[in-house]
Amino acid sequence: MLLPNSVGAAVCLFGLLGRGRVPALLNFSAGPRNVTAAVITSRRFIELGKLHELVGAIEKETQVVYLEDVRDSVSGLDKLLGLVARPFARAIHRRCKVGAGDPAVVLFTSGSEGLPKGVMLSHANLLANRHQLAARVDFSPTDTVFNALPIFHSFGLTGGLILPMLSGVRSFLYPSPLHYRIVPALAYDTNATILFGTDTFLAGYARLAHAYDFFNVRYVFAGAEKVKDETRRIWADKFGLRILEGYGATETAPVISVNTPMHYRAGTVGRLVPGLTVTLKAVPGVDVGGRLSVRGPNVMLGYLLADHPGELQPTDGAYDTGDIVAIDDEGFLKILGRAKRFAKIAGEMVSLGSVEDLAARAWPEHSHAVIVIPDERKGEQIILLTNRPDAARDVLLEAARAAGVPELSVPRQILVADAIPLLGTGKTDYPAVAEMVHKRLETPSTGKS
Repeated sequence: MLLPNSVGAAVCLFGLLGRGRVPALLNFSAGPRNVTAAVITSRRFIELGKLHELVGAIEKETQVVYLEDVRDSVSGLDKLLGLVARPFARAIHRRCKVGAGDPAVVLFTSGSEGLPKGVMLSHANLLANRHQLAARVDFSPTDTVFNALPIFHSFGLTGGLILPMLSGVRSFLYPSPLHYRIVPALAYDTNATILFGTDTFLAGYARLAHAYDFFNVRYVFAGAEKVKDETRRIWADKFGLRILEGYGATETAPVISVNTPMHYRAGTVGRLVPGLTVTLKAVPGVDVGGRLSVRGPNVMLGYLLADHPGELQPTDGAYDTGDIVAIDDEGFLKILGRAKRFAKIAGEMVSLGSVEDLAARAWPEHSHAVIVIPDERKGEQIILLTNRPDAARDVLLEAARAAGVPELSVPRQILVADAIPLLGTGKTDYPAVAEMVHKRLETPSTGKS
């Protein structure tokens, strides 16, 4: 499926699931990907989204089915038969012989650190995570969910579509989270009570929204990336709302932990949802916390990899998140960084996430991304890419001293760009950042301080 958030996408998704088909929800913002089955999309969407190049690349590999053609082929008799069959939908579904443990959807990892992987989730995975989240947060039929997160993203699919629809909660689907002026206005017009977003999108809404646009909102849930202190502050000051930060992964359908109104701690990603067991594996050079693995009913069936197309690589029921976390005495999780996103400088382990936090404290209204490159003397060297025009290293040094952060965490070089590359989910596109940095270092006379 190559569709935006819309009623048509929801109908198409549940129609496929009801017939025992396994849709793969494609990220239309990520460019051409390996495609091995027919792609269902919409001509109007391709026109409005200017995705002709993407579809052209897909058509070389596979068949493209347009919903407009499907709609035109549906006759009056088909509609009548559908109406008559409605009371027998459960029996018709049973004939498809689809079990709870069978594949339901294929989602794709964000690709923020490399080539995306296909994640096979079962019906049981999705339903389990829906109940896990509902056990922590009090949804009701009087709520209205406003979801602009794309349903090809597991957060948008489970939290923004499956959970409300199966809980009798009204859900308003909007096709793009990047419309920073339109989303707040629509949240006001729809009397939305629950909003999903990422730090990037929530910061954009806060910058352009009227203070009364979110007057009816009860809960604002954030995931996919760390919520900055500045984003948390402006939502509290301007709208009187507390951002409930959570944590998850596509492989866990997605929620692993979440803050709630009753159990909240700023700077953490909340407490584990029910039914999960975790283990922390010690990481050399990291004194606090460990590498998190989770096991539970929402853990995926396995991966579909580009070098083994169509072959499911099953798991043993556990998922290694690759994240270094600490869990306090009350069960709140704090993300210390990705295991892959630690640099070893002069024998010391430095979290690249903490370096980005340092830049965010120094320049809260700008975006930043950090990568490492080899260094002959110290092993690795930290490079900061920022859209702060006058970014300078001495400002970061002062911020580090004020925060008690060691000087090793201050980037050796700072490069300035007009914008930080982002994925469609709002996460930083680190492969694109690395490519940009390497190109700039090859021509060091531009954008370097």
